[in-house]
Amino acid sequence: MPDKLSILKRYWGHTAFRPQQEEIIDSVLQGNDTMALLPTGGGKSLCYQLPTMMTDGLCLVVSPLIALMKDQVQQLNDRHMKAACIVSGLSRTDMAAVLATAVSGTLKFLYVSPERLQQRMFIEHFRAMKVCLIAVDEAHCISQWGYDFRPPYLSIADLRQYHPEVPVIALTATATPVVVQDIKQRLLMRNPRHFQSSFSRPNLGYTVVHDDNKTACLLRILKGSDGCGIVYTRSRRSTRQMADLLNAEGISAACYHAGLDARERDRRQAQWMQDKFRVMVATNAFGMGIDKPDVRFVVHLDVPNTIEAYFQEAGRAGRDGLPASAVLICSAADNEHLERSFASEFPSVKYIRNVYRALCNYYKIPLGSGADSTFDFQLDKVCDSYGFAPLDFYSACRFLERAGLVALPEREDAYSSLFVTMGREELYRLQLSNIPLGNFIQTLMRMYPGLLGAPVPIDERRIASRTMLEVADVRAMLFKLKAMHAAEYRPRPTKPQIVFSSPRIDERDIYLDELGFDALKQAAHRRLDAVKAYIANDTVCRSRQLLAYFGETVVAGDCGLCDVCRKN
Repeated sequence: MPDKLSILKRYWGHTAFRPQQEEIIDSVLQGNDTMALLPTGGGKSLCYQLPTMMTDGLCLVVSPLIALMKDQVQQLNDRHMKAACIVSGLSRTDMAAVLATAVSGTLKFLYVSPERLQQRMFIEHFRAMKVCLIAVDEAHCISQWGYDFRPPYLSIADLRQYHPEVPVIALTATATPVVVQDIKQRLLMRNPRHFQSSFSRPNLGYTVVHDDNKTACLLRILKGSDGCGIVYTRSRRSTRQMADLLNAEGISAACYHAGLDARERDRRQAQWMQDKFRVMVATNAFGMGIDKPDVRFVVHLDVPNTIEAYFQEAGRAGRDGLPASAVLICSAADNEHLERSFASEFPSVKYIRNVYRALCNYYKIPLGSGADSTFDFQLDKVCDSYGFAPLDFYSACRFLERAGLVALPEREDAYSSLFVTMGREELYRLQLSNIPLGNFIQTLMRMYPGLLGAPVPIDERRIASRTMLEVADVRAMLFKLKAMHAAEYRPRPTKPQIVFSSPRIDERDIYLDELGFDALKQAAHRRLDAVKAYIANDTVCRSRQLLAYFGETVVAGDCGLCDVCRKN
C-alpha cells in the first residue's frame, strides 16, 4: 500500500500535512469514529479524501452545501479521483445513474445532500455499495442545540445499520462543547477519537464600534482600509442601497442576496473573486463555500444573532495569514432588534399550525394526500395570500421541517447537470461529421472527465469561458446534444422548491414536543445573551471572549490586535 505522503504528493501535489491532518487521517485508517474540529480553510476535506484513496471502497460524504459539493466533485475529478454527487433537483433518472455507478465500484466519492438519505432508491443502492467511510461535513447541522440545525441530518445515523463496521468522521469549523457532544451522540459514534485545532486567528483583529451613524462609520473604515472585503447587512434592500452608496463614494461594490437570480449571484461572486470590484455588500446568503484568501476586512452593519454565525462570517477575512480586520458596528437600537428577531424565530404552536394549514391550502393538497409532492417555494405569494409576515412564516416552516412535515429548499439552487449517453464510437463518428460540435464535446470531456459514467454538475459560464462562446450559445449546443440523444442535459432551476415529506394531516394533530420546544428556545436565548455580552464587554480581549465561548480557555495571552487590546 502506498504511504500517506506519496498519496498526498500524487493527487494533491503537497509534500507535508497541515496541523493535525495526519493524526486525523491515521485515526480514520485505523477504523476509528473520528470527530475533527478544524478552522475553515484548515484542510478538512483532505482528512476523509486521502484515507479513502488508501482504502478499498467508496466514501459517502454528506454535506448541506450544493456549491461546495459541486466544487469538491470538480476538483476530485480534475485530480483523477472519480466523484459524483446527488442533491435536490436531480432527476430520478440522473439519480439512478449516479447510484448505479457507485454500486459498480467506479466511484471513490459520492457526495449527497442530507435530504436524499431517506429516499428508498438511495437506501437500496447504499446497502449494495462497498463503503469504506462515511464523512459528515458541517457536522454541527445535526445538533438541535447548534445555531444551524438541519433536521435531515438526523437520518445519517440510520445509515450505520447497513454498514455497521464502517467508521464515521464528523467535521466542522464551529461548535461549542455541548454541540460537539450532541454530534457524537446523534451519529452513534463508538469511542470516537477527538481532534480540535485552536479557534485562534492571530492575524485577525476583532473590533466592536458603537456608532448610531453606521453609514458614516462604514465609509471611514473602508476609506482607511486597503484591499477587498465583505460588508454584511441584514436585509436585501440594504445590500442594494449600501452598494449604490459605496459606488457613489468611489468605492467599487456590488450586492448579493438570495433574492437575486442564481446565475446573477454566481456572476457577481465570480467577479468579486476576480477582483473586478472591491466590496461585496451581502446578506448572510453570501459566503458558504467561499474561500478567497486575500479578504482584508469583514464589516457587519447589523449584529448577527449568534456568536457562531459572527465567528464564521468574520473568519472569512485574512485566510492568507496576513493582517486583516473584522469590525462589528453597533447602535443603540441593535439590542431591541435582536429581541424582535428572537421572537420571530420562535412563533407559537398555534401560529405554526396555521402556517401548515395555509401551505397545504395554497398548494391545494387534500387531507391524507401530498406525500413527496414538490412545488416552487413561493414564500412571498403565500404570505401575501394569507397575511403572514415573511420572517415569522419562514421560522414556522422551519419547525414544520423539524416535525417531518416538509423539507425546505437547500441554501443553493440545484446545479445544471450533464450526462453523455452516447458510446465512445458514436461520439467519434459525431465528432467527424460535425467538427464544431465535435470540438465542443472534446472540451467538455476534458473539463469533466466523468461525463461518460454518470450525471456531472456543470457550469455553463465556465464552459463559455473555456470555449470562447457566449453562455446562451453554450446552452444552445447542450440542448442540441440532448435533441440528438447524445447527452442528457438538465439546466438548473432558478426557483427554490418545497417538498411535502408526508401526507397532509389535520393541523390540530401536529405534535411539537413542548418540553423540547422550550429547551430549544432557552438554548437560543443563551446564544442571544452571548452576543449581547460580547458587544458590551470592552474590558476583555475580543479574541479571548470568542475562544472562551467555544470552550477554549487556555490561551497564550491577549491578541494585541482587537479594540480592547489597542485601548489598554
